[in-house]
Amino acid sequence: MTTSTSTSTDRDRDRDRDTETVTDSGTDTTNSWEELVTAALLGTDRRGSGTRTAGRSRKDAAAALLDEAALHTVRRRAGLRPGPAAPLPERAGPDPRPALPDAARRRLALLLSDRPGTGGGRRGTTPDLTELLPQWLAGANGYGYAAPSELLPALLDAARGRTDLRPPALAFAGPRALWLAKLNPEWKFALRTTPGGSALPPADDQGAVQRLWEEGLFAERVALLGLVRAYDAQAARALLESTWSTERAEDRLMFLDSLRTGLSDRDEPFLERALSDRSRNVRTTAAELLSALPGSALAGRMARRAATSIALDALRTGITVEAPHECDPDMERDGVVATAPPGRGQRAWWLGQLVEAAPLATWPQRLGGRSPAEIVALPVADDWQSELHAAWCRAAVRQRDAEWSRALLGAAASPGAAGPGAVSLAERSKLLGTLPEPERADWVAGFIAAHGLSEAFQLLGVCAVPWAEPLGGAVVDALNIARDAGSYPWSFSGVMGLAERCLEPGAAARLESLTATPDESEDGAPGAGGYWAEAFQRLVGTLRLRAVMREELAG
Repeated sequence: MTTSTSTSTDRDRDRDRDTETVTDSGTDTTNSWEELVTAALLGTDRRGSGTRTAGRSRKDAAAALLDEAALHTVRRRAGLRPGPAAPLPERAGPDPRPALPDAARRRLALLLSDRPGTGGGRRGTTPDLTELLPQWLAGANGYGYAAPSELLPALLDAARGRTDLRPPALAFAGPRALWLAKLNPEWKFALRTTPGGSALPPADDQGAVQRLWEEGLFAERVALLGLVRAYDAQAARALLESTWSTERAEDRLMFLDSLRTGLSDRDEPFLERALSDRSRNVRTTAAELLSALPGSALAGRMARRAATSIALDALRTGITVEAPHECDPDMERDGVVATAPPGRGQRAWWLGQLVEAAPLATWPQRLGGRSPAEIVALPVADDWQSELHAAWCRAAVRQRDAEWSRALLGAAASPGAAGPGAVSLAERSKLLGTLPEPERADWVAGFIAAHGLSEAFQLLGVCAVPWAEPLGGAVVDALNIARDAGSYPWSFSGVMGLAERCLEPGAAARLESLTATPDESEDGAPGAGGYWAEAFQRLVGTLRLRAVMREELAG
């Protein structure tokens, strides 16, 4: 006890002496911090930390070293002079849009707090709130509401993790999203994708646009070119031409792709020059853009080449095909890729590229004045029909030709509509995208009524939401048929997910009778009835929740 008290007294005396030294002289007379660290690393028996450790036992010397380090730490912290205060950030700009109704604000907080489950197994009957957020944002933007300030951080976090949320989320967040993004580097995507952000100046500010185009990062320049192209197509092309010769090949390809927006005949001279680019990918993209302009010189050259390969037979009742025998340098300059991918014949590969790049107006003139529907109905000799119709599909999509799309789609109820036919389901979904929305929905409804849901997922994805009748009714009827047949419900999980987001909320009443667990059929999948009941209960619950969300947004 006496030894411990003596040691404590010695330590207190040391602290007092050090404090007096600092107070009187205003300087630190003890060892430097670096010396203390060295002594601690080497050990006090090999290297003492100063007069306080000299002559002491190993234990006391170590304790003295720690005391000195603690005192030195306090002294270093207390001796710092205060630095100048950083300037406060500018105040966020006002958002003049009306505030959300209280119920809608609470709903948004709930949607943003939900996180998708990470486990497997059944989804249960609870609606997936994360999938409802895009619809909620679309509704709020339709009303022109301003985002609640306290929910902006959570909204930006959600948009950071989902690129599909970014456009509606940033539109809803308004100018305060940019203000917050400048303070948090995790939200920089708002600056890169929003006009007026630090990376994207207003499209009409020529000086700022030119400066960022010359000095910005690649991602910023791509976003800038897209912004200017949407505002003034000719100004964007002039911007691109100003630095075209100095850009890298991969950058030229990305920049060239921005010309799809507002593509017109005025872009032809620049694209024609790009056909001589040293990059094959650039040449191919330039040729694709030119072929989307039916009056371009390239489209005319492709039409003449394709016409020499396709003609009516001697009886003028069918089509004969003589595919090209070579790919000459002029064809390559016009974007024809000479080497076919694995599994494709060279001549078929060249023919497809010529036909898809030729204006569709070529074929009625070439094939006896027939309409697109009559041309598609003609037999094609020597098994060339699949290649020829597939190339016409690509041409119809590229040239946005609804008449040719209707002809190639054919009747939705026809046996070949579900494939495998001359036109695949993937190609049909692209063709549907060229049709007006009501016509698109009618065709898919007819397809589902005739062929069921097993092949309809791709087609449903191109239909406008919410699904109008008769499409919504066709989906419900097909699900009911699959349920009664005892089919595996997991096979229809993708369609069920689409139905939760895309069916008109008013369909919930019609679905109520399907929420009960059906009797197990002898030929049905084991346990399928319970899964179907859960799926329909979740579907009905989600539709009703969407109806409530609409009412909340309407105030």
